[in-house]
Amino acid sequence: MTLIKPAGYRNLLGSTENTEKAIKHVKDMFQENLSAQLALLRVTAPMVVLTGTGINDDLNGIERPVAFPIKDMDERRAEVVHSLAKWKRLKLGEMNIKPGRGIYTDMNALRPDEELDNIHSLYVDQWDWEKVITPEDRNVEFLKKTVRRIYEAIKVTENKLYVEFPQIEPFLPEEIHFIHSQQLLDLHPDLSPKERENAIAKEYGAVFVIGIGSELSNGEPHDGRAADYDDWSTPNEEGYNGLNGDLLLWNPVLGNAFEISSMGIRVDETALRRQLSLRGQEYKSGLYFHSKLLAGELPLSIGGGIGQSRLCMYLLRKAHIGEIQSSIWPETMRTECRAAGIDLV
Repeated sequence: MTLIKPAGYRNLLGSTENTEKAIKHVKDMFQENLSAQLALLRVTAPMVVLTGTGINDDLNGIERPVAFPIKDMDERRAEVVHSLAKWKRLKLGEMNIKPGRGIYTDMNALRPDEELDNIHSLYVDQWDWEKVITPEDRNVEFLKKTVRRIYEAIKVTENKLYVEFPQIEPFLPEEIHFIHSQQLLDLHPDLSPKERENAIAKEYGAVFVIGIGSELSNGEPHDGRAADYDDWSTPNEEGYNGLNGDLLLWNPVLGNAFEISSMGIRVDETALRRQLSLRGQEYKSGLYFHSKLLAGELPLSIGGGIGQSRLCMYLLRKAHIGEIQSSIWPETMRTECRAAGIDLV
């Protein structure tokens, strides 16, 4: 458990009441802006899915889901979602959504294996979104275009927030910077991945790191990604592997890079087979989601998740995600936060 306690930290909004009002303001504004930028329809999403279908998100492939038996289904097991990366793609197919349009949802998840700190909680809330694309859209330029639209939605929200709460002054840069994870390694070969993120985010303020999950020249990926949702292995037109990435903002309160979104163009049949092979997970090809994708029964898509509490935390200049959401925290963390002027919900 690592806790950052910014020196001289204070709640710029002055009270819990103002914080709660501002949280609602951010959530209402951003989802409206995001929907407009990406042409998304809001849909209702599940909190649980059946075990063994391959629908739940494996994240890095090692996180354990919260699971339980269902009495009225002969004790068949279900699990609380980690995210909805695969479920959304199935939903696009069911709804027969056309290219250029998509869906988003309020996703609530539990991740009991998270290491609790300023930005990680057992409880995860995010806007999960997914959009149908064409084969011609499966390129880095389309990825960048989509990232710019999301970044614009964040900037518009920040500017509107300033009108309501003038003590929260905007500081996001006008443009977001793009860099491939291999380029980032080449720039800072002696730094760890997180240190590289800190360096590039501090320099540019807003960065999208491309190719998360693909093996780099040092034999390691920048960070882990499951094999069956983002396409991190397809060679792109810029000479690197990967059509996915992470959106990072420089956080002056915490003094580090702050991940707002993980997203990307999703695997097609070829990329799924390749990535399952690279990870030694060919057995997954027979699961419900994977078999439908390999049979060409699911639309091509781009999608991702945008942390709701994360975005509120960033825009409201909070030091801890527990100032935004109600979750479970070690008593030692609560005590340290209280002494540092950080009031956990």
